[in-house]
Amino acid sequence: MSDPRITSGDPLAGYTTPPPPGAGGVATADPLSAPASAGWELSGWWRRVGAYLIDAVVIVIIAGVFFGIFAAFAGAGFLVGDTTGFIASVLALMGFLLCVVVAALLYAPLMMARTNGKTLGRMMTGIRVVRANGKPISFGYAVVREVLVKWLLIGAIAGSFTFGLAVLIDYLWPLWDEENRALHDMVVDSRTILD
Repeated sequence: MSDPRITSGDPLAGYTTPPPPGAGGVATADPLSAPASAGWELSGWWRRVGAYLIDAVVIVIIAGVFFGIFAAFAGAGFLVGDTTGFIASVLALMGFLLCVVVAALLYAPLMMARTNGKTLGRMMTGIRVVRANGKPISFGYAVVREVLVKWLLIGAIAGSFTFGLAVLIDYLWPLWDEENRALHDMVVDSRTILD
């Protein structure tokens, strides 16, 4: 009697472990160019809010560390009250706020590029940002999404014309959008999904 594994013509017949990647032949489509939305489970609004609040705390901590280093090198004399105490306090507050802005502008793009769409807040709430076309999140894409669209376009430009209402609408928009997208997600074609 002959062995059916040898006569079947299938070189992988008889193996009990799965074949290695690429052993099944050449793929017909590039997985990075096709949208992968079929397998996504969209994040809810409350998870996004939780991630935002956690990231805000992280940004303030990072800014505090930067400010502490700056104060150590510049001399902490401006923090001690004297005849110029009010001016020193205003300058210290402005310096801290500058540290917050720099930390906020760098934090999300750097984290998202290293972790493919996650920040510490998103990691803790189990969500991440993905591109609708399935490509990974790059630093340039994260800068466009987080800095140019969220901060500059919606926050600074539209927010100044609408007295901050544009920012509020941007953050509330996922509540009634069928794909749970904010306005900034629509501009850059991204989704926030469960990780």
